[in-house]
Amino acid sequence: MRSQMEKAKLFRELHERPGAFIIPNPWDAGTAKLLAAMGFEALATTSLGLANTLGSATVSRDAIIENCRTISAATDLPVNADLENCGADDPKQAAQTIRLAAEAGAVGGSIEDFTGDPRKPIYDFALAVERVQAAVEVARSLPFPFMLTARAENLLHGRNDLDDTIKRLQAFEAAGADVLYSPGVHDLATIKMVVASVKKPFNLVMGFADPTLTLDRLSAAGVKRISVGGAMARVALAAFLRCAREMKDNGAFTYVRDMAPVKEVRQAFAAPANRTAT
Repeated sequence: MRSQMEKAKLFRELHERPGAFIIPNPWDAGTAKLLAAMGFEALATTSLGLANTLGSATVSRDAIIENCRTISAATDLPVNADLENCGADDPKQAAQTIRLAAEAGAVGGSIEDFTGDPRKPIYDFALAVERVQAAVEVARSLPFPFMLTARAENLLHGRNDLDDTIKRLQAFEAAGADVLYSPGVHDLATIKMVVASVKKPFNLVMGFADPTLTLDRLSAAGVKRISVGGAMARVALAAFLRCAREMKDNGAFTYVRDMAPVKEVRQAFAAPANRTAT
């Protein structure tokens, strides 16, 4: 099994090599093992995918950290943790979530400027930057090179102000964030503009971007890391609902033709955590 230091170094190398890489988002040990068996090089948790499995609209910090622990232990791959707003408004309290994620096995994690309050969804600029600074301080105190991602959430919460979004990303970069991320950037021209505005690696989430874009085109645009957030979890739920509706509405079961091959699933689940099947 790779040590956490080995995972951390590998994760940083993925961000430093030429071109973009895909970091898919499993939501439990099983989906993590399946993705590892397919040959992906790193994984990221998804708070939305976790919320779906718990049947909840929101998830607690404790649940997020426990899910991080589960996914980190499931495979030998580096894991980046979706930590939402890190569970607190106060910068120092939020920053401690970075330490908890590291203790749970993650080698990277994010802090975002979404407050969780729909009445005032985005932290004021100064507080948002202070929160990133506090998270950077904790990340740098860890015994391995933890990669901190800072997220500007304007575009997901009704603040379609690209100038302010870029201003925040640049401030987060200056505060020491290793990766920048603004979910909701959709078209290639805007993606290029945002990527060009920062020097650190940029993460694009495809759940909110033009789905016709490809790895090659995004790499050429300067994107470094491509995640999918809760998209795969939502597609899995869509398939589940189609099966349920066919049974409920038609009394039929033709969906069984589309089942994942049990042999493939069992092989992935049987692979030891310290060996990635290829």
